[in-house]
Amino acid sequence: MKPSIALITGAGRGIGRATALALKQAGYDLLLTARTKRDLDQTAELAGGATILAGDVSSPAHVKRLIVRAASLGKLEVIVNNAGYAPALSIEQMSLAEWDKILAVNLSAMVYVCKFAWPVLVKQKGGVIINISSMASRDPFAGLGPYGAAKAGVNIFSLDLARQGKAHGIRVHTIAPGAVETSMLRKLLSPKELPTNQIMRPEDIAEAIVACVNGALKHTSGEVIYLRK
Repeated sequence: MKPSIALITGAGRGIGRATALALKQAGYDLLLTARTKRDLDQTAELAGGATILAGDVSSPAHVKRLIVRAASLGKLEVIVNNAGYAPALSIEQMSLAEWDKILAVNLSAMVYVCKFAWPVLVKQKGGVIINISSMASRDPFAGLGPYGAAKAGVNIFSLDLARQGKAHGIRVHTIAPGAVETSMLRKLLSPKELPTNQIMRPEDIAEAIVACVNGALKHTSGEVIYLRK
């Protein structure tokens, strides 16, 4: 029997790392990607072993390599699109290059992963995709409008994919957290501005992801699951 593979993007830190540990504990072999190999190495060590492939998921070429690698390792049963980029910029501050990067990392990368993985999932007659959105998709902090707009795109795209996937046994879930204790958040707000005890932990999001894969949330394909403390 082929091993069950879970592919996680943005797996070097934060939610991605917590998800890797949770899915490894749930019995999945891991394929992890992020831009920084050192972070991936640390996640793999904490998980007790994983296959890593460093690179930028906003590059279609890198995503194609990921999917080929995943298919070579076993049955690609779970995909978690977690990579994110969230600068807080006023409309005056936001350059067109920044706008393109925000869309590329938060929306296009997810589309590439789903696009290239879809034939694999259809052929094997099933799989679970979990796309990480954000509470910013409906209520952004000041300056997070571009990020929220990209994540709103994730919500709509995921709904359509869930409808397309139903005939093939493919489920697509969207998880939209509020503030989570990650390095990305701390680039925006200090602990004094938003204390740790008022926000969620990465492990809270990982728990919801596992629940979508094989737990109490497995019937929520197509929905946006908003999480906040």
